[in-house]
Amino acid sequence: MSNSRDKILAAVKQNQPPASQLPDLAPFISGAPASLEAFRKVAEGMGSHLLEVTDEAEIPALLHEHYPDMEQVITTDPLLHARAATFDWLTGDGRQLQQADLAIVRAQLGVAENGALWLTEKELQVRVLPFIAQHLAVVLDINTIVPTMHHAYEKIGGPQTGFGVFIAGPSKTADIEQSLVLGAHGAKSLTIIIKK
Repeated sequence: MSNSRDKILAAVKQNQPPASQLPDLAPFISGAPASLEAFRKVAEGMGSHLLEVTDEAEIPALLHEHYPDMEQVITTDPLLHARAATFDWLTGDGRQLQQADLAIVRAQLGVAENGALWLTEKELQVRVLPFIAQHLAVVLDINTIVPTMHHAYEKIGGPQTGFGVFIAGPSKTADIEQSLVLGAHGAKSLTIIIKK
């Protein structure tokens, strides 16, 4: 049996197509700068709410102002919110996060062309967090905004963690009677806090 297997693998190896050079992607890469204005225009167009701060110490008060009635707040960085969740959200299969009213995390980078934010396990700690919390707030350093997805993938490079996701705007669907519904299968709102 293994002799047949070896013959098949040898035949496949001998009949490989010739190697060809990868296409040049330079024509597809925009030369537009990675501006906050470009990022804001797209992100707000997709339903995100943008806030700006010059000091991270402003973030807890700002979040309390915009989300005053949140009972269970989860943050992966205690500096971002004064009051942490009253339940153990790190242990379990993810269903324990159904109690989360607001999740606050950091993004590694933002993409100006589509308003997307890059998050990994490192920032999330629990993969399902941005999808199961009722509301999501993401802190993004203005210096990490890149113009396009090509630039984003260049910056990300190879996988550094087991999980990463681009998030752009709150979840939405218009499948039912062509009526737009926000938060249909994920966070009902996305607030992006830009740190200048």
